[in-house]
Amino acid sequence: MNTLYSFRRCPYAMRARMALRYSGVPVEIVEVSLKAKPAEMLAISPKGTVPVLDAGGRVIDESLEIMRWALAQNDPQGWLLAGDSRIAELIEANDQGFKVQLNRYKYAERYPEQPMEVYRAEGAVYLQRLEVLLNDRDYLLADHPSLADIALLPFVRQFAHVDREWFAQTPYVRLQAWLQRFLESELFTTIMKK
Repeated sequence: MNTLYSFRRCPYAMRARMALRYSGVPVEIVEVSLKAKPAEMLAISPKGTVPVLDAGGRVIDESLEIMRWALAQNDPQGWLLAGDSRIAELIEANDQGFKVQLNRYKYAERYPEQPMEVYRAEGAVYLQRLEVLLNDRDYLLADHPSLADIALLPFVRQFAHVDREWFAQTPYVRLQAWLQRFLESELFTTIMKK
């Protein structure tokens, strides 16, 4: 049996759980208390961050690697888009840039160098990029979800939830609809159950 060490609200763990669920890979999910990490998890991944997948003795402790591993097992709707290079570009921009802006916006009190609105405006540049991608379709890169949609979803969700009123009033109506569609999806609601 595959075992995933996870934390329900961690965006990296969310995207790993969604890919595993979608691919139909059987997995036992162990909810980790970040204050009391299980010895079994630390034994296989000493860095101590989630998610960590023990796939029959193969340890994968990066969310994107877990996602790609799951999709290599089964990708019924073609989330990998035949290796479309735009997937990697979008995810890198999210993980290397937007995630930093999200943290500064969400935890602005830890970054007193700038007002929260400055950090929000920096992150909104990325949101605008996503809005443009949704101009003529419901998903970022295709007419169906892709690895990029699922990898970015938890982070856009966090950004939107920092100030829901602000997000609801932005001109990013396509992105709002994209986010809502995923938040109401069976895939997302299932992986978020306690």
